Amino acid sequence: MTVNRIVHIFAGFVVMLSLALGTDASPLFVSHYWLWVTLFVGANLFQSGFTQFCLLGIILKKLGVRE
Repeated sequence: MTVNRIVHIFAGFVVMLSLALGTDASPLFVSHYWLWVTLFVGANLFQSGFTQFCLLGIILKKLGVRE
């Protein structure tokens, strides 16, 4: 598995989890504040598209995950 695949899988999982925890219609609802996590992940993906800076990607590379 490559760094890009792991980053995309992790981001997708965090978005789905935060939506499940932050939406009234979900049986897992906790608080609307979980939607801020969704915003943060989306903003991070947006900026990394322009700057090529992704903290998770850097950490995975240092751990030896192949590019």
